[in-house]
This record gives sequence, C-alpha cells and structure tokens, in this order.
Amino acid sequence: MSWLTRLFGRIDKFLLAILCSATLATLLPARGVWVEVLDWATKIAIGLLFFLYGARLSPAETLAGLRHWRLHGVILGFTYLVFPLVGLAMVVVTGPFLDQTLQTGLLYLTLLPSTVQSSIAFTSIARGNVAGAVVSASASNLLGVLLTPLLCLLLLSGTGRIVFTTTTVSEIMVQLLLPFVVGQLSRRWTAGFVLAHPQLKLVDRGSVVLVVYAAFSAGMREDMWSQTSWQSIAVLLAVSVAILALMLGLTWWVARRLGFSRPDAIAIQFCGTKKSLATGLPMASVLFAGQPLGLLMLPLVLFHQAQLMACASLAGHYAAQAPEAG
Repeated sequence: MSWLTRLFGRIDKFLLAILCSATLATLLPARGVWVEVLDWATKIAIGLLFFLYGARLSPAETLAGLRHWRLHGVILGFTYLVFPLVGLAMVVVTGPFLDQTLQTGLLYLTLLPSTVQSSIAFTSIARGNVAGAVVSASASNLLGVLLTPLLCLLLLSGTGRIVFTTTTVSEIMVQLLLPFVVGQLSRRWTAGFVLAHPQLKLVDRGSVVLVVYAAFSAGMREDMWSQTSWQSIAVLLAVSVAILALMLGLTWWVARRLGFSRPDAIAIQFCGTKKSLATGLPMASVLFAGQPLGLLMLPLVLFHQAQLMACASLAGHYAAQAPEAG
C-alpha cells in the first residue's frame, strides 16, 4: 500500500478539503432556513479573513522592501497586467468551447492577487530571493483588495455576471476593505497575537471551504451541472494548464532577459504565476453576489491545484541545481 500512501501524500490537503466540501454540497446542499444561516456565516468568515490579512501584513516592511523596485514592478506587472491580457486572449480562443459562465470564471482568476504562503514557500525551497518574495507577495495582496475589484469593473461588467452598483461598492467596502483597514490599524495590539498563533491560518482555509460549500449548494439548487458538459470541463482544465505553462515560461524568460539574478528570477517566476484561491473565492462571493458561483469558481479551483503541482516540481528541480547543492 506504499504507492497509495505516496499518492495521497502528494495531494494538497487544502484542495482535498475543498473537494470534500464541494462533494458534500452536491449530496447535501443547504436548503430552507439554512441558506440564510450559511449566508451570514460566510459573510462573517470573509470579514474575519480580511481582518487577519490586515493584522498580518506590515505596511512598514512592505514599503521598506519596495526599494528593490525593479523586482516588485516586474512581479506586479505580471500579476495585474500580463495575466489579465492572457485571460482576455483565452476568452477569445475558448469562445466556441466554453459557455459564458466558465469564460467569466476563467477571466476572473487572471485578475486575482498572488498567493502569499505558497509563493514564499516555493521560493525558499528553490533557494530564490525569499525577502523579495515576501515583499512582492504581500504587496500583491495589499494592492489586490483595490485592484481586483477595479479590474473586475473594467473587464467583467459587460458580461452581465457582475454589476457594480452603490450596493456592490458598499458590500466591497464593508466585507473586504473595512475589515482589512481595521486589521491594519489594530496591528499594535493584534499583530503579535496573530503572528504567534499560526493555527489562525485555519481561518483562511476554513473560510474558503465554507464559501465553496455555499457556492456549490447554490449551484445544486440552480441545477448547475445541467448547464455545462464534461467536454467543457476538460477544455477548461487544458486551458488552465496552458495558461500556467505560458506564464511559468514567460516569467522566467523575461526575468533572465532583464538581467535579474537566478534568485530574483526564481522569486519572479513563483510570485508572478500564482493566483490566490484563499483571496479569490471569498472576494467572488461579494463581487458576484446572486450569481451561480459553483461554475464561476471552477477555473480557479483547477488552476490552484495545477500551480501547486507544477511549482512544487520546479522548486525541487531548482533546489537540486543550486550551487549549494553541488
């Protein structure tokens, strides 16, 4: 049974929890009074999540680290400029194969900030510029609280899936920005406690699992699986892998062409190709309020697992090639 142990050992436990949540929602979706209870629980979890983001991230450290402006500029350029352009191109290419819901989800994933934990972890494993990764990934998430909604307004408002009204803006402010700002302002009293208790990261993952359950529950009530086909899902998986492969190759090539050192190029590649599931799913529940989130978020879930598998392999490869390893 060793092969079975190795197989499940390689499966990301976070993804496994997400898959279990989606399966549970498919078999036992929330109905009746539990829909409203779940809605309030999700809102509270999202608010707590962004409060903890604010409490963890140090603006002073981020601003100090921005002195390496070329590195961070390239990473942010890939995250918020190149990725959205690739997303727009893929929407055009997949027009004959994917319905509008999946295309909207595909474009949405390209508008998200980078991950924090996995970007830093893979950069460290690969012996890249860890300090640069910390600053860039943190800056990406700081900026993402504002940039992702603005990019959605610019690129997705015409799809009919997301409509920015006074209510939408107020929900973004109350559920996302306000808790984040409160977290930042409270760092004097809360940062030490939050940083000293890494188990609070379970709030990150728990909120995502809760959003997945709520999204798939709503999808089952709306009979979402009858709205797509397994062929479309296969195309979506292939497109997600293609986007990831393109960005992994492009970030490395550009970094080396611009004269960055190997450690800097590793940080650029791992930070510039990630998209945050932990931020993307809760944010989507606000931005796409009232929409069938199950299918909308499927591209992000597939891309998340693909990026973990590919970057884990690359990090090990770079570590073996590092001068210290030889």
